[in-house]
Amino acid sequence: MPPSPDDRGTADQPWLAEPESPQHQAWLASERDRLWRFGVAAVLPEGGFGWLDDDGRVDPSRPVEAWVSCRMTHVAALELLAGREDAAAVLDHGVRALEATLLDRERDGWYAAVGGGGPVTDKRAYEHAFVLLAAAGAVAAGHPSGERLLRHAQEVFDAHFWSDGEAMVVDVWDRDWEQLEQYRGANANMHSVEALLAVHDVTGDRRWLDRALSVTDRLVNQQARSHGWLLPEHYTPAWEPMLDYNREEPAHPFRPYGATVGHLMEWARLTLHVRTALGSEAPDWMLDAARNLFMVAVRAGWEADGAEGFVYTTDFSGVPVVRARLHWVVAEAIAAAYALWDVTADEGYRTWYTAWWDYANRFLLDRDRGSWRHELDEQNRPAATVWQGKPDVYHAYQAALLPSLDTITSFAGALAPHRG
Repeated sequence: MPPSPDDRGTADQPWLAEPESPQHQAWLASERDRLWRFGVAAVLPEGGFGWLDDDGRVDPSRPVEAWVSCRMTHVAALELLAGREDAAAVLDHGVRALEATLLDRERDGWYAAVGGGGPVTDKRAYEHAFVLLAAAGAVAAGHPSGERLLRHAQEVFDAHFWSDGEAMVVDVWDRDWEQLEQYRGANANMHSVEALLAVHDVTGDRRWLDRALSVTDRLVNQQARSHGWLLPEHYTPAWEPMLDYNREEPAHPFRPYGATVGHLMEWARLTLHVRTALGSEAPDWMLDAARNLFMVAVRAGWEADGAEGFVYTTDFSGVPVVRARLHWVVAEAIAAAYALWDVTADEGYRTWYTAWWDYANRFLLDRDRGSWRHELDEQNRPAATVWQGKPDVYHAYQAALLPSLDTITSFAGALAPHRG
């Protein structure tokens, strides 16, 4: 177990207070506000959201990335739902980017990125999952174009990314929807589960929840379980694991070699969200699977090389491969610990929750330049081998939001006005 901080709950250390205390909740709200104020600098007058550098300035060398724009649109929807009125303009900016800037008007679907050299024309499940998530948030927040955008996103997802035969999400098409990459990925399917839950919450359509269960069953209950909970990330079209994939590029930001520690935490949380959505229909394996994913992530990832922090990846025996400390891994660990504590009331999870907020506060929260430092080296010094700049507030924002909500199935669904 982690050490218990001696000063938990003191007035000058609210991140150490009990999670449900007014002191800690006020601190979480202030952290969400700090992240929001950093993130809105990404708004581009020409459309979409830019890539922010370490100081919160748009990096003009970077294109408009669809996943960055969708995540910021999602956060804007959550902020609007939580009562921030000026988030409405940012949400509208994001919706317009998905209806214009990033949309492939000729062949449908959304470009992976748009820049001065033209669009990145691959049609990727990863980005399209975030289009679904952003559109669901727009619906929940009452954006006038939300329903139209969500219908369009659902149509594209149904036509090209959901495979009834595989009962899973396929990964990357060419622009013309003619050539499908001979690769299947856990990452795109994981974020699809997140999006599917949000779509189910705002539409009430059961098929989106059934799909989320199908993906979670294959990847968590089958693949993760059969590999000692160190989930393989990369697969053939027959869903056979490719355990050596990208061995020569182990620090890839989206397709790294080996097991990705942060994804074990993310899957633990999402498995609990699917379980909540299913209610009495939830399979018995789901809670134990979430516990096991969390336990193995801690054992293989936390202080795995003798220093504080989570390593990025391990091999399939649990030996660290890439020892960089990435901000999103800590954010997902915080969220998973809280979700497990919320469901089980096991005080061990609450202790981890507090310990990881303490680590984030000491090493990741950048009080001088804003947001969270996105990467640290193995001695917890700022680094940029996997990520450059600070393009993403989504993981940290959700970690700071989850403890302020009741037990959830999706963030948008938890904050949306009652639909009935």
